[in-house]
Amino acid sequence: MVIITDFGHLISHRMSIEHRALAARWFERLLDLLPVEAREVFPSDSLLDHVPALILEISEYVGQPEDDAIAANTAILGKARQLGTLRHGQQASLHQILREYQLLGGVLVTFVRHEIEGASVSPSPIETALVISRVHQAVNVLMQSTVETFVELYTQTIADQTSRLEEFTRMAAHEWRQPLGALQFGLGVLRQSGPNSDGSKRKWEIVERSVAHLVELTHKLETIARARGDGDNAMIQEVSVASVAEEAARQVREMADSRNVDVRIAPELPKVTVDVGRLELAFLNLLSNAIKYSDPAKGVRYVEVTGKVDGNSTTRIEVRDNGIGIPEAAREAIFRRFTRAHAGQDTTLHVDGVGLGLSIVDDCVRAMKGRIEVRSTEQQGTVFVLTIPVTARG
Repeated sequence: MVIITDFGHLISHRMSIEHRALAARWFERLLDLLPVEAREVFPSDSLLDHVPALILEISEYVGQPEDDAIAANTAILGKARQLGTLRHGQQASLHQILREYQLLGGVLVTFVRHEIEGASVSPSPIETALVISRVHQAVNVLMQSTVETFVELYTQTIADQTSRLEEFTRMAAHEWRQPLGALQFGLGVLRQSGPNSDGSKRKWEIVERSVAHLVELTHKLETIARARGDGDNAMIQEVSVASVAEEAARQVREMADSRNVDVRIAPELPKVTVDVGRLELAFLNLLSNAIKYSDPAKGVRYVEVTGKVDGNSTTRIEVRDNGIGIPEAAREAIFRRFTRAHAGQDTTLHVDGVGLGLSIVDDCVRAMKGRIEVRSTEQQGTVFVLTIPVTARG
């Protein structure tokens, strides 16, 4: 015979007796929300027993509350974590898990209300509030355990998928590079030995430009895969920002000359300890972009790199041009892959691309534990501001 000493013990005792009926009531309400068969929610009898077991644990907490009573119960938290694993395997959403626990809390609070109406004792408002508070506390502890497991597994799945995608990108780019190089070389030989009419020249130029575009795309895809890797051949060393920028400028010199763009590198730039390859790649893409989108209407066209130590721990680098600028509507998206702010002006500006350059810059800067910002005014120019640590961090 159970001796009931107060309202909390009364609810605890009643809930323990009715725990399977309460679980069935919760399950019915859940199935009303989910367009699935019952066995798809709990595919085995052992899993189906999890919710009654959780309710039984909640009933014990209501009767004898201790702040860490549920949080310290490894067995019951294990069942809550198993629910997180199950829902992840079923490709459920986080919203569904939260909704399930919301329903459970609602079923239990309704049970308490009905018990109050049918009880031979009349609890005080404080007693009622305490019991309901204990129910919610217990449900929240169990929900947190389920959600943490679900999110952990979900995050790992995303990381695994990203890793496989990057590995495929690296492998595909590596395999494409050799045949594309051979095709590019062969086109040059064929063009020299083929007909030289104006029509033929134009056709050869179109083909060569298309192949060159594929070569550039392959290179950038390979670069993205490496930039997102964990220090793939990273060379961390102390260098002058000026020397790295000068090397990037040397690689785009021919493009700059063809468009009459003056590339200016400030001589007195600070030293940093970084992954030199990533810093150079960031400069290369920023300078290339500035040259591509220089303003043909301006007599003097330039892109310049300046910088200074900003405080004791960071370096502020600016890449500034007086080009055509970036439309305001496009600025928030320019660091996303395959985004181009001036895609409609390819013919006018004599440029092409796939919108990977600035996403590569963003990847590189993030990998150096830095950040990048942009300011731009149409028809006046653009400034990219890179803030990176003076010393590389692990």
